Order: sequence, then C-alpha cells, then structure tokens
Amino acid sequence: MNKRVIPESELILADGRIYHLNLRPDQIANTIIMVGDPDRVAKVSTYFDKIEHQVSSRELVTHTGFVGAKRLSVVSSGMGTDNVELVMTELDALVNIDFDTRTVKDELTSLEIIRIGTSGCLQADIPIDAHLVSESALGLDTLMSFYNWENDDKGTAIVDKVAKELQLSFKPYFADADQSLMNKYGVEMVKGTTITAPGFYAPQGREVRLNASIPGFVDKLAQMELPYSRFTNLEMETAGYYVMAQLLGHGMVSLNALIANRARQEFSKDHEKSVDDLIRVVLGRI
Repeated sequence: MNKRVIPESELILADGRIYHLNLRPDQIANTIIMVGDPDRVAKVSTYFDKIEHQVSSRELVTHTGFVGAKRLSVVSSGMGTDNVELVMTELDALVNIDFDTRTVKDELTSLEIIRIGTSGCLQADIPIDAHLVSESALGLDTLMSFYNWENDDKGTAIVDKVAKELQLSFKPYFADADQSLMNKYGVEMVKGTTITAPGFYAPQGREVRLNASIPGFVDKLAQMELPYSRFTNLEMETAGYYVMAQLLGHGMVSLNALIANRARQEFSKDHEKSVDDLIRVVLGRI
C-alpha cells in the first residue's frame, strides 16, 4: 500500500525546517520542557551544562542542549490552546514525519513533554506560590471540535455537568496527565484538576471594562464537586496539551507555579522565584 504523501500546503517546510518552529529534526530532543513565555526559555537553559542549538521564530523559541548526559530541549509556545495545537503538531512532525518523502515514519517516536507554567489558584486553602501538578484538565475552548476526540466516562460526566451548570453553547473536553510522568515530576506537589480557558479576562471571570457573560462562573466551578477531586486552578494551555499529546501518542504532564489566589484575591510577592524554584525542581528530576 502506498503511503499518503503530505502536500506542501499542509506541511510547510523551508530548507529542511518546519515552518513555525523553524527547526530541523536534529535540533529537537526527545525530552522537551514547554513554557509559555519566550523569555522563560533562557531562564531554563541557563541551567544547561551545554547548549547545542538556539532558534527563534516569532514567540516560538527553542534551546536544545544537555543537563549532564541528558539531552533535552526547552520550547516556548506563547499563550493559548491555538498555539499549543500548532506547536504540538510541529513537534510531532519533527520526530514522526520523514521530511524527504513527506510520509509518516514506520516507527513512531513518543516524546516526553513537561510543561512549566503559571496559573491562578481557585481554592483558598492552597498556599500562594505552591507547585501544582495537573492530574487532569478541562478545556473551556472549542479546539476539540476540530479533532476526533472522545471523552472517557469520567470526562463525559464532568463535561456534561460543567456544560449544564454554566449553560454553555459548546461542548468542553477533558483529559488526564500521563501517569508515569506525573509520578516522576509531580512528587510532593499539590495535585489538582486544571481549567483551561480561551482567554485571560472574561474567559477567566475577570472584569475590567467589559462584563463577563456568565456571572460568577469561576466561583461555581471552584465550588463544584467532582467524582474524585475539585477544580484547583485556571490557566490557558494544559487541556490542549493533554489532548493533543494523547491523540499523537506522546507523554505529557503540566506543572504550575500558583502565583495568584483568586479566592483570596492575592498575587505572589515574588512570582519569578516561584517559577525558578519549579524549573530547578524539574531539572533535578530529568
């Protein structure tokens, strides 16, 4: 059977580099730390013992090098699940598409991906600057309307409950972390269920000059009883990462420095230290 050749318009390559990330396959490691802020890439790679590649393209920055004998990359995605979809698709293509033939390789590579991010905490009893590992994540965006993703029974129950409670006009989605990565990187961290929103202000219940169309929905979610847990934090990427990773066959875990507490209306006094502490914890477990 002939393999499908991916058209030039669907997979854009230039000089052997994939279009948005601007990377060649040899410039990415199989263990990848994802960050949102492009300036945070250098804050991670400053702890590398050796840097092989430094590539920038818009807000997408990649540094690949070594910590001891371990080769790893740190990549920025920018904000939002739209960027997550783009970055995850291109990272997968770098390891699983033959760029010469534009076909899927016979033997697929599964990447190990660790997100280091920040988020706002929804629960008053969780301390500011705590580190949280997202056991699961709820996506309050429409990304999965464009992919063949089916929530499992647990996810369906949660999604249906949220959609009914908030009277949503779209169907959210729900996914879990990779268990082995969660056990490796989430040790001694707060465990929680993350809400991923498609924006920072009204989609996270904030009001500046414009009113949110669903009044008080963040409080409703914070108080909602889940079958096994509760919603703990709110950010803009994790659910997209978890679903894209599962669809593409990669391991993914999301770790968050909780730099704001929405319930107590507090913000971290030194959020950069909180993030740096999380970076050092992750690199110590690589």
